Amino acid sequence: MYPDVNKKLTYETETAIYFFTNAFYPFDNFSAHTVEIWGHIFRTAEHAFQWKKFESTEPELADRIVNATSPWLAKKLSRSSKNRREDWHETRVDLMTEIVRAKVQRNEDVKEMLLGTGKKSIIENSPVDDFWGVGKDGTGQNQMGKILMKVREEIR
Repeated sequence: MYPDVNKKLTYETETAIYFFTNAFYPFDNFSAHTVEIWGHIFRTAEHAFQWKKFESTEPELADRIVNATSPWLAKKLSRSSKNRREDWHETRVDLMTEIVRAKVQRNEDVKEMLLGTGKKSIIENSPVDDFWGVGKDGTGQNQMGKILMKVREEIR
């Protein structure tokens, strides 16, 4: 269903941009996989995550986030305010774990891909995020990878 990871299908030359879906696209919070959680159906995991920051502190902003037309817009809207829930830093990993569980339960292709990773380590190879990913030097916390591996173990 998804492209071979070894094929370099997304790249840029001086005269053209070649793009195609990433082989591990279902693991991305921006992937077009709906998530049903907390009494809502969110367009993406990113929508759910950003909404949860403001559901109790700024309900109007939370509504704009849930209705955002893209995950990029949902994230951008969340950056417009610092008035997120007070316990955000303490709860964000648990909340993201709930979101990933819901995404896997609702989307069979995500579940199949996750199970298909076997016992391999899953690493969010983000060069810009050393909390959810490994950061530019590879020493980040990789919280997203840890969540994916945890959920994988739960569904086995």
